[in-house]
Parts: sequence; C-alpha cells; structure tokens
Amino acid sequence: MAAAGATGEWARHWQPDALPGLDLLRARYVRHTFPRHSHEGYVLAAVTRGVETIGLPHDTVHAGPGSVVMINPEVAHTARAGVPEGWVYATLYPSAQVVNDIAAELTSLRGTVGFTETSVIDPPTARLITEVHRAAEEGNALAADTVLRATVARLLGRHGRAAPLPIRTPHSAGASGAALARAALEERMQRPPTLESLAAEVGTSSFALLRAFRKQYGMPPHTWLTDARVRRARRMLEAGAAPAEAATAVGFTDQAHLNRHFTRIVGVPPGAYRRERARTYKTGPDASP
Repeated sequence: MAAAGATGEWARHWQPDALPGLDLLRARYVRHTFPRHSHEGYVLAAVTRGVETIGLPHDTVHAGPGSVVMINPEVAHTARAGVPEGWVYATLYPSAQVVNDIAAELTSLRGTVGFTETSVIDPPTARLITEVHRAAEEGNALAADTVLRATVARLLGRHGRAAPLPIRTPHSAGASGAALARAALEERMQRPPTLESLAAEVGTSSFALLRAFRKQYGMPPHTWLTDARVRRARRMLEAGAAPAEAATAVGFTDQAHLNRHFTRIVGVPPGAYRRERARTYKTGPDASP
C-alpha cells in the first residue's frame, strides 16, 4: 500500500497471481483527478466513503457510500472527488473474458455482455466487492474467486444485457476515417503524425477527423494516444520492463513524462505499479490506512 501523502491520499493497484484477468485498486483520492481515459476490461467499484464524480460522454454521475460503479470496456470517462474530503473505494478490473465467462456460466446472458447502469445504490453488493479485496489481500484465492463470481453474476442479473459493448464498429465514412486514424496512431505511437497529416492520410479535414474521432472513441486523438501509450507501458511494466525503458518505447519524452500521465490515468506511479507486479500473491499490503 502506498503511504499516505500530505493530502491523506493512498492507493494500491495490484494483480493477484491466483486470479488471472483481474486487477485490484483500493485507494483514497482527494486532489487526484483521472483525465478522460478508458479501459480494455470492465470497472466495478464500491465507494465506501466520500463521493466520486464520474464524467461520461453524455452524463455526470455522483457515487457516494454504498454505491456500485459499473463501466463497460472502452467507455471514455473521467473521475474526481465530488466532496472536499475526496473518496475511498475498492475497485475490481475484470477482463472482458472473465466477465463473459461468468455470464455464460452463472446467468442466462450469452455472448458479449454489458451493464445498463453506471452507478447504483447497492450496499450489499458494495460489501461483496470489498470482500474480494479482503480475501485476495489475505491470500485466500478460493474465497476471492468465489465472491468475485457471485458479485459479477449478481450485477449482471440486475443490470446486465447481452449486447455489443461500446467498441463501435465503423458505419460511416467519418467512423471509418476515425478507425484508420486510430490504427495509424497505434502503429506509430513513438512518432505520431500531426492532426493535419493524419487527416490527409485518411482523406478528410482536420476538423472532420477531430469530430469523428471524438464521436467514435469519446476523446480527441491526442487524448486517446496518451491513454494508449499508458496501456502499452502497463503491459511492458507487467513483463518486467523498467519505467525508463517503457517511457521511451511508447513515445513519452522521458520517464518523468511517463510518470505524470501514468499516475493520472492508473492512479499509482509506474514504479509502484511495477513493484506490485513483482510481489507474490501471498504478500499482504505494506500498510492498512
């Protein structure tokens, strides 16, 4: 667990070895704000104190104690404190495969599934989410896995749907151009083109590309690129790369540049993130605020 700073903030972001496809974040944030970003998998969070304010493409949600937050893959969002004292929460980040496998095994939903609500008041389910954390931190993989499955099945039973997730498929010239631009940015992450050059490559104007990209992915190209760089850096850190090496490989100017964006988006610094990945499953948190 990261030590509390002057603002009283602390966080632990880790992955239990015995639960593949699941990341865990337990934290208190006061001044920290998450910029617009998205996740490859799902976000299931239980707010235990304070208020978290979540900015979605077409809505703003305020989640207080006893709330469960559900965000589907690739949905762009922001997060910040909704009250001066910030918020405390426990978050599960299950992969799409984990959630869809649980849906197929324990519910009547088939295929790709998603959640219809972003935030609901549900103290019993919020307690289940914190119980997953508690069991994982105690090294009790059997309990953590069992409660995880019960939690996901419960939420899917109440708020789930069998429908395509918001990973939009191109259905217009603008969407096709946005998809081509995204592929170009991902391929040339270290040295991306300018917006004008990118628009020329996909055969449109800068303004039209900006509008189509934002509509398709919930954020402008430069914001999406920063998010994509952090995602790739996370994979490199998980594989054992040093932060400085990851920074250069994904196109950040230096490690300080990576540190700033990584911490804002992931919620912990890259060094702390890498150290947690090197810990064994049975190792408990350094501290328990």
